[in-house]
Amino acid sequence: MPVDPAFARFDMARLYDAFNHHGADGDFYENFTQTPCRVLDIGCGTGSVTLRLAKRGHTVTGVDPADGMLRVARMKDRESKVEWVQAPAAEFTLPDRFDLAIMTGHVFQVFLDDGETLAALSNIHRHMVRGGSLILESRNAQGKAWEDWTREKTREQRVIDGIWPVDVYYQIKHVEGEQVTFDAVFTILDTGETLASESRLRFAPVETIQRLLSAAGFGEVELLGWWDGTPYSATSPEIIAIARA
Repeated sequence: MPVDPAFARFDMARLYDAFNHHGADGDFYENFTQTPCRVLDIGCGTGSVTLRLAKRGHTVTGVDPADGMLRVARMKDRESKVEWVQAPAAEFTLPDRFDLAIMTGHVFQVFLDDGETLAALSNIHRHMVRGGSLILESRNAQGKAWEDWTREKTREQRVIDGIWPVDVYYQIKHVEGEQVTFDAVFTILDTGETLASESRLRFAPVETIQRLLSAAGFGEVELLGWWDGTPYSATSPEIIAIARA
């Protein structure tokens, strides 16, 4: 599976990190367990949630296929609290077994078909202790969140150290079945340089998510619809699945 330029390139990964922050979702992951344990963060990106967990005393491993994202993550990990591993979710092999595995930032949606998803989930399951928990999140397709991914509704501007003012917006290119293709467009305002990265996400229905978790070996699955613990319903903005290994 190819890695999006916004993640693979260090210059674009820095921009991505500046515009993407975890609020209620980050709090949810950070407070999910109060007891220090072994945590596996799959698709850890620039390490925002990964480092929050490490600072809470957990032993954390972050896995991501994108070199650019991991370079940013390592720069932020000044105390070397996290083990960073560059590998796709379906291919990493580690000697450790984990009590908690997480897939934040809608990483689950980058797997575009059942085959890719099952391969990733099966490998994650293989790395977990019996009775451990996997938490993943996916936007609920019923909400059609992509309809708001327009230049007018998503445009933001930030001043980034060493890069000057930067503008970003998102725009939909194509919707076909469960897959949505869109561009992230960054503009460095002082120079006019524009950097665009195409991404494709799958909006899988909740029934598909449950079926694939079961096929990968997971047992009981609890479904939430938002980060405050509200149970999932058809109108929930999120599908947050907590699956037992």
